[in-house]
Amino acid sequence: MPEAANGAFDVVFRARRLIGPNGETSGSVGVRDGRIAAVEPLDAPLEAARTIELAADEVLLPGLVDTHVHVNDPGRTEWEGFDTATRAAAAGGVTTILDMPLNSLPPTIDTGALEVKRKTAREKAYIDVGFWGGAVHGNLAELRGLHEAGVFGFKCFLLHSGVDEFPPLNPTELDEALRELTRYDGLMIVHAEDSDAIEHAPTAHGETYGDFLNSRPRGAENVAIAQVIELARRIGARVHILHLSSSDALPMIASARADGVKVTVETCPHYLSFSAEEVPDGATQFKCCPPIREARNRELLWQGLADGIIDCVVSDHSPCTPELKRFDIGDFGVAWGGVSSLQLGLSAVWTQARVRGHSLADVVQWMSRKPADLAGVRGKGAIAVGNDADLCVFAPDDAFVVDVGKLHHRNPVSPYHGRPLSGVVRETWLRGTQIVGPGVEMTAPQGNLLTRQGS
Repeated sequence: MPEAANGAFDVVFRARRLIGPNGETSGSVGVRDGRIAAVEPLDAPLEAARTIELAADEVLLPGLVDTHVHVNDPGRTEWEGFDTATRAAAAGGVTTILDMPLNSLPPTIDTGALEVKRKTAREKAYIDVGFWGGAVHGNLAELRGLHEAGVFGFKCFLLHSGVDEFPPLNPTELDEALRELTRYDGLMIVHAEDSDAIEHAPTAHGETYGDFLNSRPRGAENVAIAQVIELARRIGARVHILHLSSSDALPMIASARADGVKVTVETCPHYLSFSAEEVPDGATQFKCCPPIREARNRELLWQGLADGIIDCVVSDHSPCTPELKRFDIGDFGVAWGGVSSLQLGLSAVWTQARVRGHSLADVVQWMSRKPADLAGVRGKGAIAVGNDADLCVFAPDDAFVVDVGKLHHRNPVSPYHGRPLSGVVRETWLRGTQIVGPGVEMTAPQGNLLTRQGS
């Protein structure tokens, strides 16, 4: 009889549908001491203190891994915080997030700031949390220390980040930072929009979304991505393109990868769900940078996922207060740019994926396994023996209409409000403990703080 080494399992999940490392199957998953200790056939005689029989309309998924989240804590907790962000994530089937280094005060650009952030998160995290470091003007000497302290990589901007305390890298500084990171195989993740192209584009202003779109042209992304690729080619650095919006860049990314350049790329649910043509005047909840583009561009991004050029889908959850969205005047030029969607990513992507012929296994690959692999988050992203028992019970044929007042995000702002979505997260389990589900209250934070070396 398959059992954990020291006796019966703590929990056994029996699922007629289960997304494993090789796709959809059925099976039983035995959990002991917070880890997956067995994956066996559905009828395997596993003994456990508790058995969870999934309903016929439910699928067992690995917990999602969202590697692009702005928690803004400490310093801007009126925007978001580790308590609200991790609750929202858990409700959406996300069991691991990596927090971005900016919009918090201080930004995570040295080991002292990293320790401040860890201390803040330690008492508030309802799921597991890891951290990116920042590569900014003037902190080249800090990068190795941050790497040794366990950040998963380094984020940089090639234009103004939106906050003065996180300045961009110029081309020479980007070159220097990439050379530094190659000394210890560090990863650079890049907000790739070219500052000169943005400066020469029309100024963002007014209520019309098309005017805002013209202020952030595809060419700004394309030029910046080309620059990053060529530096990575020359130096041998590992680079990752954040929140790809311009489908024009897909051929050059594919070509570079075929040449052996170590480049990966992500996109986000909002680029796959919305189109510029449908954004109403003054609807600044849709504003983000780079922007949501035209419907044809959206379909080409979907093709990039199908072709394997785009590696993963992560939220880029970047919330703010309603006041900063300037709903009073609806001016895209002055509103804060960022989409709040941490709780909704799985359902949003599944809604769009299923009508394009993609499977739930595809979605899990894009939103769990690939993000974990790309960032080097150990023990996450797959229902496999030895991994953490981070699991999501998902009903793919159930549906709901988004009500921002019922989300766990700190502020009730999201472009998904009023939108019908397919797929409902019914339960979330973190290392074998249920944290979301009927009758379960998230009262005590149970998340671990993760490092590149392990939790």
